[in-house]
Amino acid sequence: MSDKPVVLMPEDIQRIMGKDAQRNNILAARMVAEMIKTTLGPKGMDKMLVSPTGDIIITNDGVTILEEMQIEHPAAKMMVDIAKTQDSEVGDGTTSVVMIAGKLLENAEKLLDKKIHPTLIAKGYKIAAEKCQSILNEISLKISPNDEGILKHVAMTAMTGKSAEASKEKFADIVVNAVKQIYHDGKVDLNDIKIEKSKGEGIADTELISGIVLDKEKVSGDMPVVIKDAKIVLVDFPLELKNPEIDTKISISTPEQLQGFLNQEERTIKEMISKVKDTGANVVFCQKGIDDFAQYLLSKARVYACRRVSRSDMEKLAKATGGKIVSNLGELSSSELGSAEIVEEVKHGNDCLTYVKGCKNPKALTILIHGGTNHVIDEIERALRDSLGVVASSIKTGLVVPGGGAIEIELARRLRHFGQSLTGREQLAVEEFASALEFIPTTLAENAGLDPIDILTELKAKHDSGEKNAGLNLFNNKIENVLEARIIEPYKIKTQAINSASEVANMILRIDDVIASNGKGNSKARMPSNIGEYD
Repeated sequence: MSDKPVVLMPEDIQRIMGKDAQRNNILAARMVAEMIKTTLGPKGMDKMLVSPTGDIIITNDGVTILEEMQIEHPAAKMMVDIAKTQDSEVGDGTTSVVMIAGKLLENAEKLLDKKIHPTLIAKGYKIAAEKCQSILNEISLKISPNDEGILKHVAMTAMTGKSAEASKEKFADIVVNAVKQIYHDGKVDLNDIKIEKSKGEGIADTELISGIVLDKEKVSGDMPVVIKDAKIVLVDFPLELKNPEIDTKISISTPEQLQGFLNQEERTIKEMISKVKDTGANVVFCQKGIDDFAQYLLSKARVYACRRVSRSDMEKLAKATGGKIVSNLGELSSSELGSAEIVEEVKHGNDCLTYVKGCKNPKALTILIHGGTNHVIDEIERALRDSLGVVASSIKTGLVVPGGGAIEIELARRLRHFGQSLTGREQLAVEEFASALEFIPTTLAENAGLDPIDILTELKAKHDSGEKNAGLNLFNNKIENVLEARIIEPYKIKTQAINSASEVANMILRIDDVIASNGKGNSKARMPSNIGEYD
């Protein structure tokens, strides 16, 4: 036998194995949770994120913070992924899901110190997550799309603690009305709600428009500013001459031929515009360009026109006005037209917007946000998107749960009772899962300047005495029935958060070997030692 060592991997590969790998990953995940926990709840604080180019974002939205931080550690990236999933599925609860996952891993570390195998912990967490789902199904409250009052309180709960809180009642009305208008056959597609931003006026001037607002101005100053009883044509072909896709040469030998060629161009554009006019349209939205001569002819015919409208806006216009997008000039007819009461150009400060208002039974809408600065407007947009997500989720599932930490305390209480029926070491994992859920109400109390231990003790006592809706009302810093206080959250927030958090915790727990390479093959790789460090 040779004493020569066996080299499996190149020199630029570095490995962390066993307990070191587990601790490293758990630490990274915990650091992510610790970083954003101060943003949780009505009294949560904001983060200011400054990019290398000097762009500033001020927010307490968990997923926005994590995305903008450009986290590189592989285990921490998994935490960012669950926040993104939570955001796309429900719209709210992004901070909660990361906090629960971080706490599950922190509690798992205690069990690892007791020499409990990671797969047993993962098994216990899986059992606990499944039990949570059945408990949630049992204690959630049924609602219908007609319960506007409850839906408004769901929307307000999602906005609490964000910049939109000052006008949350008005915003809740806007959100619920918007979602109800696009609700059809049990489905809600939030892509049908366009959010447009305009700097100027105050956030209280934010409005819901039964139609579409385009970030476009009319193509010619000679066109009318307002069109009443608008007949709208939507075209996705250019109202100009097409350029050949290959290099083309035209030989002209006499001035007459040149003049004839130019006249033919004009005739072609005139035919295009006359076909548009023959339909009876007085408004044109074009996805492509509009020739200068075509602009002149449209202005002369008192037609309002916008060009280079994005495809997504064209689709929303079609849904809002009832028109059809026409791709071929030959198919243009009056039956393809959409309608609206008013199409007008409105100036807000330096911005020119086109309003398409008064659509009958619109299936696409616009929320126009006003605000003093771009930072405020962006944060209002994030708050409205969260609210739209939770209202849509509540309508889809028809289920809501009490907020203010009440549901987490009740889940933890029932989980502990359930854990006593287990005989193996999984019982310890179920116990730690229950205590991880209590991290939410304790953090809510901590962020509000209250004593988390006193609050947790009082909450547990109330739930043990049968008050299953007792939660933390941070508007008066009291523990009370949160359903009566109208602090309500969608059922989907909790089910999605518990599923995602337990899955990512189990996945990170099962990793006992991290193999890292810088991929260059000429310099040594460096293993991640903290969140922002992974080359």
